[in-house]
Amino acid sequence: MITPGTRAAAIVNPVAGPAVNRTRNRQSSDLVKRAFADEATACEVVFTKYAGHARELASNFASQGVSPIIAWGGDGTVNEVASALAFQPAVLGIVPTGSGNGLARELGISLDPSGALATAVHGRDRTIDIGVLGGRTFVNLAGVGLDAAVAETFGQLAGRGLRRYVQATMATVFRYEPSTYVLTFRENTWQTSALMVAFANGTQYGHGASIAPHARLDDGLLDLVVIAPRNGLRVLWGARRLFTGTIAQDPDVRTTTVDSATIASEQPIRFHVDGEVVCGGRSLTAVTHRAALRVRVPR
Repeated sequence: MITPGTRAAAIVNPVAGPAVNRTRNRQSSDLVKRAFADEATACEVVFTKYAGHARELASNFASQGVSPIIAWGGDGTVNEVASALAFQPAVLGIVPTGSGNGLARELGISLDPSGALATAVHGRDRTIDIGVLGGRTFVNLAGVGLDAAVAETFGQLAGRGLRRYVQATMATVFRYEPSTYVLTFRENTWQTSALMVAFANGTQYGHGASIAPHARLDDGLLDLVVIAPRNGLRVLWGARRLFTGTIAQDPDVRTTTVDSATIASEQPIRFHVDGEVVCGGRSLTAVTHRAALRVRVPR
């Protein structure tokens, strides 16, 4: 709920998501004006101009006591704004206009900008955990292996949306070569060749594709999911389990929960945080921070 007399801000990524969403992104100023028309609160709308700009803008707004700070865009935009607001009193609002919108879907936030803005104005505040992998914050999912490779291919394609994500998957899955990793957590060590290793704070990539159906955003843990190597056809056939919530029943999938873990390889590890690809070192540490982020969600 908006407190009268406070300031709010909306940080808009004008090129997020498929073409239909980009038209709405350009209309954001008018939509925000209508959403805040009956509130005794000013909401400033700013547009991002380059990668990392949303994080800079959010940090500046937070230092001025602005709240809520609304991330208007895809998972990458939400990640940047959330990274700036973690451990801060400012509240994150989300207007999801990206290709996956996994966190927004899990939180029950409308995919319609007007509905999402109504939540940002009239919703309740929920405190959730964040994760960190290789020094980079994530609020939903991070991973090593195939999903990072697909994310990298997706980022190189013209256009966005589910169709482009399927295209990126098909372009990657038959040529991706699994790597061997050493995973260390608690008193356990797993040395394994893996198609992918996921660290899940939330459950899904988006569109109901759930890599960790039992993950919770507020349990102080990450769900660790390790998928053994398989050929491209078996990957595509096994992908159905993402949509039925049964991935843990696959005999080639190992799952557990961790509050911290280390993943190591003989080669530098490329990984993603909420779909943004990063090149890391030969060893990465994953850790969760309990109750680190306040998010505005539907009542």
